[in-house]
Formats: sequence, C-alpha cells, structure tokens
Amino acid sequence: MTAAKSAPHGWLIFDKPRELGSTQAVSAVKRVLRQGGYAKTKVGHGGTLDPLAEGVLPIALGEATKLAGRMLDASKIYEFTIQFGAQTDTLDSEGEVIERSEHRPPIAAIAAVLDHFVGPIEQVPPAYSAIKVDGKRAYDRARAGEEVEMATRAVTIHSLSMAGDREDELLRSTFATTAGRPDPFDPQAPLELADCITLVAHVSKGTYIRSLARDIAHALGTVGHVAYLRRIKAGPFREEQAISLDMLEEIAKGARIENLLLPLEAGLDDIPALQLDPDSAQAVRQGRVLSGLPQTDGLYLARLEKIPVALMELSGGTAKVVRGFNLPDVAE
Repeated sequence: MTAAKSAPHGWLIFDKPRELGSTQAVSAVKRVLRQGGYAKTKVGHGGTLDPLAEGVLPIALGEATKLAGRMLDASKIYEFTIQFGAQTDTLDSEGEVIERSEHRPPIAAIAAVLDHFVGPIEQVPPAYSAIKVDGKRAYDRARAGEEVEMATRAVTIHSLSMAGDREDELLRSTFATTAGRPDPFDPQAPLELADCITLVAHVSKGTYIRSLARDIAHALGTVGHVAYLRRIKAGPFREEQAISLDMLEEIAKGARIENLLLPLEAGLDDIPALQLDPDSAQAVRQGRVLSGLPQTDGLYLARLEKIPVALMELSGGTAKVVRGFNLPDVAE
C-alpha cells in the first residue's frame, strides 16, 4: 500500500466559477487532495463568495488555516456591473423583480455620484444574506416570506471608479469643457445614457456590493441590481495568482500541489519578519516570551531561517506568541 503524501501547508488561490458555492469549493479541494494521495488535510476559505459571484477565493491548507480569520478581515477589490431599471429582492440577477424604473442615468451623473460613496459610509445589508437576525440567517427568514429588518452597518469604501477603457473615454469626453466639446451641465448638450455600468470597488470587510449597487442606483434616481460580480483581489491575493477548476482537478490526477501552492507567509505580506535562532525558536514553540528585543512594537512573523514559527506581538522589547505554527522541518 502506497504511503500517503505529507499534508500540504499554504494557500491555493482559486478562481471560483459562477454557481459554485464557497463551501463547495472547499469540498472540491479536499476531494482532489484525497484523490491525489495526500494525507488528511485541514482546509478552509478566506472569505465567502456568493454562488453567483466569481473570482479570487483564497483557500487555506494545513497550518495556513490558522490565518483564515485574518483573511476575513482583509479588504477586497471587486468588479461589478449594475443593471439599471430593475431591483430584485436579492439585489442580484437571481431574485424576483420588486421594482422597475424607466429612468436611465447619464454617464456624467454616474461619475459625479461615485465620490459620495467613497470613505466611511453606512449601508443596509441585503435581506438575502448570511447575517443572523435573532439567531437565524437572514436569507432563511427572507425565503420563508418573513419581512426582514436589517440593521445599518458602518463600512469603508476605499475607492470606487468606472472600469474599462470605454468608460474612461466616455468620462473624458463627457467632462471635457474645452471649445467644441459638450458641457455635461448644459441642458442642450447630448447625454450618453447608461443601461448598465461596470465599476471597480476597493472595500473593507463587511461591505455588501449588492447593497452598494442598490444605493448607487437610488442616488441616480433609478433602481438597479448586480448583474455581474467578480472579486479580483482578496487581501494580498490577486486574480493573476488564481487557478481554475481544471487546474485544481489536475492534483487529483497526480500533479504536484507544490506547483500551485503559495506558502503560508504569502498571506502575511504586510507583516515584517523576526528572525530566530534555534534556541529562541524552541522557546517560541513552547509558548514562552522573548525579551530584550530591539525591534519596534507591532506584529511580527517569527521565523527560523525560512520556516514560519509563530505570529508574535512585540511590545516594549518583549514578544508574545499570538499564533504558533506546527510546520515540518523546524529544528528541534
């Protein structure tokens, strides 16, 4: 009987397709690892994507699952399309239309209103969301026909802009006021109306793009819903690093996971390193405090050579373990 391959530790950045749930993606990774002959491995994801959404889904393996919570707190970047003229109960294309409008906003108006949504804002999450209301998921209550009152929450929109060269060109031509070009504030100037618009938003944790789309449409005097949603960045992970479902399936056929796996520390690209010697590494693995360190206060990734040992919080020259890692080949 062939011995199982060692359990992997690190990140698979999965390009989640539409219709596949985040939990299903985790199950798919577990399956291909099992079929590929790997030892039983703990697997988790770093931030849910709706089934109708696609794009970057960080999947943590082994000791990297200890960092999945940090990924949930990380900011995200989304590309999304607002379809104007119809609002649905789910705020996306899956739901039933509950309101219609014949009004279509001018491109210039869209560009002008986006600035009002940048920075700290208050938003009401969708009734069809996983937020718990009185101990029960909001979407379960909504699907049961209940009227769901969602509490307003504070989020931050770091940036919000139109996507694509076409919108950029329209924006330049619409806002230009030099001789021979239209003035968007001149009632006689021809207006370019938008049936839909694609935007890019860099947002804090807890932000609902469906709610943002709804509120932008309302600010433009119409209604709308999300017709397309793609996450293009999650924390430090970008879509260029993401692998397809077909590439994932190659692991089940014997492809080396090391060719697709990012190291555990890839999820900590903003955390400085604290280099340890073998004795201090042993102390840290035992949960002991390190004292007399010259580094400034803050969070550090303690390493023995290139191997992560722990996340440590340093204050006043003393470092305490926040999260230890049990990775192979750490010197004893």
